[in-house]
Amino acid sequence: MSVGLLALLDDVAGLVKVAAASLDDIAGQAARAGVKAAGAVIDDAAVTPRYVDGFTADRELPIVGKIAWGSIKNKLIFLLPAALILSYFLPWAITPLLMFGGAYLCYEGAEKVYHALRPHDAEAHEASLEPAALSATSLEEEKVAGAIKTDFILSAEIMTIALAAIDAGDIWTRAIILAIVGIGITVAVYGGVALIVKADDAGLWLAEHGRTGAGRGFGRGLVRGMPVFMQVLGVVGTAAMIWVGGGIVAHGLVSFGITAPEHIVEAASEWALHAFPSIAGFAGWFVTALVDGIGGLILGALLIPVAGYVVAPLWNGIKGLLPQRA
Repeated sequence: MSVGLLALLDDVAGLVKVAAASLDDIAGQAARAGVKAAGAVIDDAAVTPRYVDGFTADRELPIVGKIAWGSIKNKLIFLLPAALILSYFLPWAITPLLMFGGAYLCYEGAEKVYHALRPHDAEAHEASLEPAALSATSLEEEKVAGAIKTDFILSAEIMTIALAAIDAGDIWTRAIILAIVGIGITVAVYGGVALIVKADDAGLWLAEHGRTGAGRGFGRGLVRGMPVFMQVLGVVGTAAMIWVGGGIVAHGLVSFGITAPEHIVEAASEWALHAFPSIAGFAGWFVTALVDGIGGLILGALLIPVAGYVVAPLWNGIKGLLPQRA
């Protein structure tokens, strides 16, 4: 009896060791996959704060919360199953879908630039697209819907990069790792965004209630500096959409035998590495982002008339054929 009990305990101990090893492997792979997707995470964090611009302070955190919840649903409900299914049954479809998403990012970013340079013409263009836009009942809902739509594309890139970094062959293990990466990245991104958008409120509290002159001075500095910081972050967010989209399209074109854009990016990056050896890493990244951004801006600019004169009329025609709600 005692021998049987010892054997059972030994088996249990062996199972515990296997489970612990599996958990350790899952955690390690999740960490590596998260690091691989770090570039897209930075872009996601840079894009999001601009969606709360113009709202009162009491609506900032609820808006960030809505976008974060939409991001979680994007990753876990839609993208995780889709990534696993496509990687198993239709691996060839992943690249075209990512390119489509990248082109959309280029279009949205270029439209922001167009609005900044030619506000009257841009408003006329947006008015022509209004029937094809989401039927939002308020500006807040429209902003949230736009943010979640943009997040979907950035999340697709994050999940695809993470999936490519996973070594596990078992589909359930891959699903668990992707879920951990998706949740962890969402918490990190939107937690950081929440801190950014509430920094001015924290500065105001410090300016009024700080116990030392230095504390009150720091608070006043935050209050004065955050509007400028948010404007800069908005510009960075728009630029991030364009360079990420341009990079996705350039990388995807290689799969179709069109290598010229990628070669141009690589040649520019190599030049930067040799031209600025003391900051080679930053120089290579900056020039790569710059060249991807130029290509993305050109693509986005070309897509603006396509959206206005082809996509919107086509979508309006399709909507006209559908039964209208009472």
